[in-house]
Amino acid sequence: MSALTVARIDLKRLAVRPFAWTLAGIALAMMAWQFLLGLSAFMHAQPSAPGPGSGPGFTDAVVAPYLLNYVQLCLVIAPLITMQALAGERSAQRLALLAASGASGAQIVLGKFAARLAFLWLLLMLVATMPLVLAHATHPDWGQFAAALLASALCVAALAAIGIACSAFTPEPALAATAAILIGEAMSLIDAGVRMTGGDGGWLGWLALHTHLEAAMRGLVRSEDIAYFLLIIGLALALAARRVAAEREND
Repeated sequence: MSALTVARIDLKRLAVRPFAWTLAGIALAMMAWQFLLGLSAFMHAQPSAPGPGSGPGFTDAVVAPYLLNYVQLCLVIAPLITMQALAGERSAQRLALLAASGASGAQIVLGKFAARLAFLWLLLMLVATMPLVLAHATHPDWGQFAAALLASALCVAALAAIGIACSAFTPEPALAATAAILIGEAMSLIDAGVRMTGGDGGWLGWLALHTHLEAAMRGLVRSEDIAYFLLIIGLALALAARRVAAEREND
């Protein structure tokens, strides 16, 4: 069984589970409300602007904070959607069946990750369509929009990989979700702590998620930010694959 087969089976399961649809509905409703709030604040600020070139544009004032809100929401959504990936399979005795089908630990982990990432990226695409609806009237900065979207997609992938790793190392889905939320929140709050202490960041600031999102939200794609997210994804998936492979050998 290949990773693609595992991913296809998992996507079919997600499609028939009310939990995934409920989670998607709640997330889209919250993001729609956030978009309307941001758009309303932007529209109310326009009459007070002394000239057409003053103040932040639509992308800076609405789109970038809006996508950051989705990333913040994924600190909770990603753990909830990944908690069943391996911990749930283990508790239901299905992980041994996957291993018996010939799938390696890496194939199982990659398939589970691909299915969950497809769900989160589909939500991101739906979220991104809201600003696009008003593109003809707001004239967004397409380069900045693309950079912000790319950074959001990579950050969501990193959070999904962390969730898969937590699901691989915990016996229960609830523990996996709790661990992933705590790790994500810690990585998100590091930057705030560094700013409060007046530090210049250093290696501790480099570990923070928002450090690698700020530049992209301004339209700048940096190779170090891409490497940061890819490093998290690779490390988390490698740890998860190693854990699943060890269980497979013990069984």
